[in-house]
Amino acid sequence: MAELRQNVVTREWVIITPERAKRPDQFVREKPQEPPLPMSMPDCPFCVGNEHLTLDESFRIADKENWRVRVIANKFPALTDRGERVRKVDGIYRSMSAVGFHEVIVEHRLHNMTTALMMEEEVADILKVYRQRYRVIRKDSRVEAIIIFKNHGEAAGTSIVHPHSQLVATPIVPNQIRHRMDEAIRYFDDTGECVCCRTMQDEVNAKERIIVQSKNFVAFIPYAALSPFHIWIFPFRHASSFDEISDTEIKDLAKCLRIVLAKLYHGLNNPDFNYSIRSVPTRDLHAEYFHWYLTIVPRVSRTAGFEIGSGMYVNTALPEESAEFLRKVDVPDPKRGSVIPLFQ
Repeated sequence: MAELRQNVVTREWVIITPERAKRPDQFVREKPQEPPLPMSMPDCPFCVGNEHLTLDESFRIADKENWRVRVIANKFPALTDRGERVRKVDGIYRSMSAVGFHEVIVEHRLHNMTTALMMEEEVADILKVYRQRYRVIRKDSRVEAIIIFKNHGEAAGTSIVHPHSQLVATPIVPNQIRHRMDEAIRYFDDTGECVCCRTMQDEVNAKERIIVQSKNFVAFIPYAALSPFHIWIFPFRHASSFDEISDTEIKDLAKCLRIVLAKLYHGLNNPDFNYSIRSVPTRDLHAEYFHWYLTIVPRVSRTAGFEIGSGMYVNTALPEESAEFLRKVDVPDPKRGSVIPLFQ
């Protein structure tokens, strides 16, 4: 019999359908027939040697000879950092100048690399760049929210294959973020607790949906996951804004994130996915009511008419079975090629 579950963090309801549920291995992506990607492409603007094709580099991590991660302006930005934030109201018609930031983080020198196959030090470099850009951009008084995200694969919206992620800083708080903050404040007012801290602790105690747990982070599939293999990675230490992450936590998150993505890569045959960092609006630093986290959404199912018409999702994968499946996936160590154990 189907069951409705509510996600206490988002207040969203999801329908879990055991009768229609697929086995976890039924979500494994069919192997593509295309030839493997080369290490570099002559026309890729993110590849080594083509740096002149990109605009306005604002930051990089590099050794003496080579860059490892670069931050550049998006060639076709959704927002621009030029101009003032101007709001206009004319009856029901409201508008605002499209001021903000839209940056691209080029994550690796190799065109055919993916996060799941990187070394932990390389993933840590990416996270350090995220933190650096977040700290710099939050100082701009025109910015209300900062969204860091990655699209991997065509179904996730990728237009350039070379490994990269993006940062968009907006002059308003997007409605989805505002709604989550409002629900978190309501929960805090009712209970005196951070809803994310409580969710994380209950999931750790339940154990059945945990994928990976380390000293500083836990990755799990939420009780009311909206879609198959939807994953959250929470820091144990309460911090409302991502840029509060410490160097030690970055190292630990890099390990956790790489293992989770590697489990998806090897277990589901490199599925398309999106990940994003959920954080408070820039003016709400050190808030007690919310806790930043990273969410990963594999694109292994499609949104249909019911979801569009109702805003309620139907999940055809049991979160408990999906988590058990991923726990059992062996992950090779990129340095040695051997399998590394699940770390607890």
